Amino acid sequence: MPTVLITGANRGLGLEFARQYAEGGWEVVATVRTGNPELKELNVRVEALDMADLDAVAAFGERLDALDLLIANAGTYGPKEAASAEEARGWLDTLAVNTVAPYLLARSVLSLVERSRGKLVAITSKMGSIDDNSSGGFLAYRTSKTALNSAWRNLALDVGRSGIVAAVLHPGWVRTRMGGSAAPLEPQESVAGMRRVIEQLGPGHSGGFFNYDGSAIPW
Repeated sequence: MPTVLITGANRGLGLEFARQYAEGGWEVVATVRTGNPELKELNVRVEALDMADLDAVAAFGERLDALDLLIANAGTYGPKEAASAEEARGWLDTLAVNTVAPYLLARSVLSLVERSRGKLVAITSKMGSIDDNSSGGFLAYRTSKTALNSAWRNLALDVGRSGIVAAVLHPGWVRTRMGGSAAPLEPQESVAGMRRVIEQLGPGHSGGFFNYDGSAIPW
């Protein structure tokens, strides 16, 4: 039975990933900051992990015996601007959670994923595409996702010789607490699409930036 590690699994996309992979026969390790009764009903392994705690993130791989797939999903919006020192500190916190922690987590489980010749996936956003940015705003979130994309591309190049595939996925505009009620996509559709993309990822896709429907997104 393959094993998947999903961060930020207490709600939204993370919860839906946990549900679909559990239903698909995977062993699911779901990390949360706070519990959710829905998650407990899925018969998955729940582990506490705060992505802002970099020491805990760096040591997380020690909790696992095997891993085939990492889905680094947890994230935060952060301040929309950085016009004050306080907002700037919030920006740094956003970079820690959205960029540094996922990369550090990937490094912590690297030997396990190398053993299975598995995959490292980070959930990013089209808002992290410099090419797509024509409106500005959401400074902390945009820049943290741009940095995540770059870090994951670097990771893909570093681990490619080990047979590991690493890629970033945009889930679309999804009707979650983060996406809002106006979003056109339900979590079920977004996650089902991303699961298909993940399944089809091969060495030629490593280091890529893909939409939930499999189409490539410009950097």
